[in-house]
Amino acid sequence: MNHSAREEQWAAWMCAAMAGDTLAYDRFLKAVTPYLRSIARRRCDQFGAPPSEVEDVVQDVLLAIHLKRGTWDISRPVGPWLSTIVRNKLIDSLRRRGRPVSVPIEDVMETLVADHHDDGADRVDVDRMLEGLRDPQREIVRSISLGGAGIRETAEKLKMTEGAVRVALHRALKGLATLYRSDRLENG
Repeated sequence: MNHSAREEQWAAWMCAAMAGDTLAYDRFLKAVTPYLRSIARRRCDQFGAPPSEVEDVVQDVLLAIHLKRGTWDISRPVGPWLSTIVRNKLIDSLRRRGRPVSVPIEDVMETLVADHHDDGADRVDVDRMLEGLRDPQREIVRSISLGGAGIRETAEKLKMTEGAVRVALHRALKGLATLYRSDRLENG
């Protein structure tokens, strides 16, 4: 089974699971666990974590999937969503053990890239969502996520350090995710 077909099968099982199909959910979990383990092993190597950390991360990820499966956007591929959960759970694990962790912005850039279709309604929604942020977060999201600027360029333009821009961007994206979820609940 090629990558695309595998993703489609996982997505179908996940959709069925979200609709209450426990057999589909069991199939989904059994199918993704080796994938999760592979990603966790690669991420542990990347972040210098011991190999013994892999199984703990996989278990944390499986629990997170169970608790947060409703946050998966069915219009997006399930693989990147799973990879993000693995990365976040590994970082959480390393932080709990007192190891400082910094994630290069390049590792999360794919989650920041906007689709390139031009829909006036989408533009209004984006502008409305951005109004929920305060400056400089709003300007940082506009510059990086919408304008395609880099961290350094944005930091120079806003007279901030690169670290401060990264932190503000992270907080802004968390804030936007919260605003988006609450907006979907109100309008969904």
